[in-house]
Amino acid sequence: MGHSKKDSLDHAHLEVADIAPTAHPDGLDNLPVSWFVWLVAVTASIAGLLFGYDTGIISAVLVYLNDDLNNRPVTSNEKQLITSLCSGGAFFGAIAAGLAADKFGRKAAIYFGCTLFTIGAVLQAAAYTVAQMSVGRLVIGFGVGSAAMVVPLYIAEIAPARARGRLIGLNNMSITGGQVISYAIGAAFASVPHGWRYMVGLGAVPAIVLASLMPFCPESPRHLVYYGRTQEAEQVLKRVYRRATQEQIEAVLASVTQACEQAHEINEGGTRWVKIRQLHVVPSNLRALVSACGLMVMSQLSGFNTLMYYSSTLFDMVGFSNPAAVGIVVAGTNFIMTWVNMMVIDSVGRRRLLLSTSWGMSAGLIAVAVAFKFIPVEPTTLELQTKNVPPAAIVVLVFIIWFVIFYGISVGNTAWMSTDFFPLEVRALGTMWIACSSWASNVIVSSTFLSMMETMTPSGAFGFYAGICGLGWIWIYFFYPEVSQLALEEIREVFEHGFGVKYASNLRKERKGMNRLRQGIHGKDNGNVQ
Repeated sequence: MGHSKKDSLDHAHLEVADIAPTAHPDGLDNLPVSWFVWLVAVTASIAGLLFGYDTGIISAVLVYLNDDLNNRPVTSNEKQLITSLCSGGAFFGAIAAGLAADKFGRKAAIYFGCTLFTIGAVLQAAAYTVAQMSVGRLVIGFGVGSAAMVVPLYIAEIAPARARGRLIGLNNMSITGGQVISYAIGAAFASVPHGWRYMVGLGAVPAIVLASLMPFCPESPRHLVYYGRTQEAEQVLKRVYRRATQEQIEAVLASVTQACEQAHEINEGGTRWVKIRQLHVVPSNLRALVSACGLMVMSQLSGFNTLMYYSSTLFDMVGFSNPAAVGIVVAGTNFIMTWVNMMVIDSVGRRRLLLSTSWGMSAGLIAVAVAFKFIPVEPTTLELQTKNVPPAAIVVLVFIIWFVIFYGISVGNTAWMSTDFFPLEVRALGTMWIACSSWASNVIVSSTFLSMMETMTPSGAFGFYAGICGLGWIWIYFFYPEVSQLALEEIREVFEHGFGVKYASNLRKERKGMNRLRQGIHGKDNGNVQ
């Protein structure tokens, strides 16, 4: 028996309904991102600005401390201590924020960070001893760790799938923007007596602003559903998907509810230790953890943060008269490339972008290592043996900028997007471990860089970082899957198939095919109506 045209269309509709994931009801992917989502992301990203500012400002502070602490010049070991304590504090701040975000909500963890940023800024500005300055940096580190952990998590759970990369990228832009501001403030107060106190004290201002704005932001809808506040979650989803129909909102809510119920079943009667075990014992969770934390460790051991912490020291060493101002060029380049990353990440895809750009980091660092061979630096004191800026110093600056270009568009920002790798029941803990892996490796870099420069020579130190970057490209190829534009509830499937590199690629192809099929059906429907 023959079928009518209407029967064929109805059959096609049923096929699409059968294969379409519930997290992506028909047409939801094509809706524009609402202004509400952008405002929430911008507000939360103030914490990222604080992250960037407080990690960047130490570069100028170390140059202009003079003898303000303990009435004597600060030694290299004390500089490394002051710098690395921020990273060490960030490690524990990330753990505390992870526990708070899981139990009390994502917003509570952000408030916690604001408090720490403010206290740390006051302690640093009032410091007259290395010990007090160290305590202030440690408290600031707690705040930095909490911000690094909770903000990507919060934005990932608020954002629609089609814009999740861009919105998390907005937080990354705030981090690099905070670093640019820190260098500008450092240059502005360089000639002011005891100007470093103003540099660190100003870090309290954005923290107070953020704490004042957070009451206007909603809690994560997934956290609300998990704790039985479904009606509140529905109201948040209506604001996130402003132009969606009630049916579409209900479909998204049903998908989130299903994921939360599954998380409840997994966590039923479980303690915090049980959750930690699930993250490490369940194979799919462990693979997600290895993939996410591996990229983060690579991004930190690449040596980039030596520029954030010691760029003023580095450029002063090679002869530039205003090293803080030169550092602005580096931070500004990173800021621009973060913007480029944010604009292209969702359309190009994370994995493709990483593989096509991260090789440039290794190439740039090799050039820096070679250039240092031609700069007369005394190995034990790291002092320049000439009064003029050697030509090789210009080469160092050029290829450091080259390195920052490739870092900013690749691992520097993409590494913080991996919070969506984890299923809901362990997402906060997984994000916590991403942040912890960042700061643990950061401690290694910040506490050893000056010592490596002295013992391995500058060429050896930068050559070592170049090798790390080269190994990182190989690691990305085998272990980092493409999850751009997949819903949070879909991504858990990826790591149930090994590291999911091939599976994620096929899943994205199926999604594109479904979207084309839907558009074709809607076009036919519209033609029939006409």
